[in-house]
Amino acid sequence: MKNIITIVFRLTVSCLLAASVMGLCFIFTSNAKKHNEHVQEQKVIYELLGYKGGAKIPDSMALHEVYRYVITGGDKQSIGYLVPQGHSKEQGFLFVNIDLAGVLLASKAVTLSEAEALDPKVRGKAIEQAAGPGYSVKFADQTIIVTKDGKRIAYLLGGKFQGFKTFVNVMLAVDPKFTILGLEVLEHEEDPGLGAEIDQDYFKNQFKGKPFEALKAIDVVKAPLPADYLEALNGKVGEEDIAKFREQYKDKAVYALTGATISSKAVAEGVKGIVTKFAYRLNVLDKILKEQQLAVSF
Repeated sequence: MKNIITIVFRLTVSCLLAASVMGLCFIFTSNAKKHNEHVQEQKVIYELLGYKGGAKIPDSMALHEVYRYVITGGDKQSIGYLVPQGHSKEQGFLFVNIDLAGVLLASKAVTLSEAEALDPKVRGKAIEQAAGPGYSVKFADQTIIVTKDGKRIAYLLGGKFQGFKTFVNVMLAVDPKFTILGLEVLEHEEDPGLGAEIDQDYFKNQFKGKPFEALKAIDVVKAPLPADYLEALNGKVGEEDIAKFREQYKDKAVYALTGATISSKAVAEGVKGIVTKFAYRLNVLDKILKEQQLAVSF
């Protein structure tokens, strides 16, 4: 009997030690994964803004995270924004709740640090408290507003849309007039050699430089890419020539990938949807911020 108790005790201790080791490994690997994802995201962000190959980021440049939530209470919905307040990181955030007609419902200060806001759970709880009892909140998306010397120079937009097979996950950079500065395909499951070519420069760069008006009427054409334009899209000519081609093709249709017209159209429509919806929402938010004289960091 004594031996059985000893064996059970030793097995229990071994299991507890193993569980502790596994738990610690999970914590460390999870933190490492989050760190790597953050580093990769930062790399994509700055490349979309034109800072590649270790180019120095100006000290006067700042990134301002804006989080959008759908607020539901009873049979009504509204849109809640968590925006950085004032011009200091210590000033916390502001919760701005706007109804679907674009009318301000409430604005409240939220005590939340920049680091805490990056944690979805912590941020979600803060939004729930700001919305008040009886309301449920659901995260919709986040936008990064880029400023330099205090002036807006770009918006970074993430989004997902239906591709030929599954969803395509992208990040876009647009200037203050919503002209596309860059497109990066973060994730997709399109067919190799066909729709998977959506992540190639010669396809993505066709969107670069397209103004908002052209984007709203964007089309996809099934035709071979002109050889000289292809070289420019792949960066095989000088910056001056690339700029000339961008100007020449900025109002024209996107050339479809060979054998993957559906994937090509999905990206074109997806990008149009992300930018046009964002432009509308931003105009509503800016109008409210201006009318109510709400101090935000951007």
